[in-house]
Amino acid sequence: MNIKNLFTDDDAVSPVIGVILMVAITVILAAVIGAFVLDLGGSQEKTPQANFETDYSESSSALDITHTSGDSIVVDRLEVTGTSNSSGSDQVWYEFGSSSLSSGDEVSSGDTVTVEANSGDVIRVVWTAESGDTSSVLNEYEVP
Repeated sequence: MNIKNLFTDDDAVSPVIGVILMVAITVILAAVIGAFVLDLGGSQEKTPQANFETDYSESSSALDITHTSGDSIVVDRLEVTGTSNSSGSDQVWYEFGSSSLSSGDEVSSGDTVTVEANSGDVIRVVWTAESGDTSSVLNEYEVP
């Protein structure tokens, strides 16, 4: 047995070390990518779950919109928008923050707002995230 060849013969070690390094790199990359992707999902604000009922009075052209159940919503993030049948354009019909409710107050179950609406108008209760990047229609009503 040649002792000199024992220290220089490393053919069997190289493939094993190469496989171990490749597996380690793959595991580290998967952990970094997984942490990044999971962190992105938690950064979006969830849409509140709230129910609204509408009651239209044809004689007075008044549409009552009542928060009946679900999450309370900060007034700064809620507005009533719609499409007017006469003009065909979208517009803000009611801003909760401009009413008797002040900034930071919440719209909760039992709160009602009244807007003037005419036949064919489409009225929406819209929630907007604090960032302003996301919005959701919580209720939509077409005036008969």
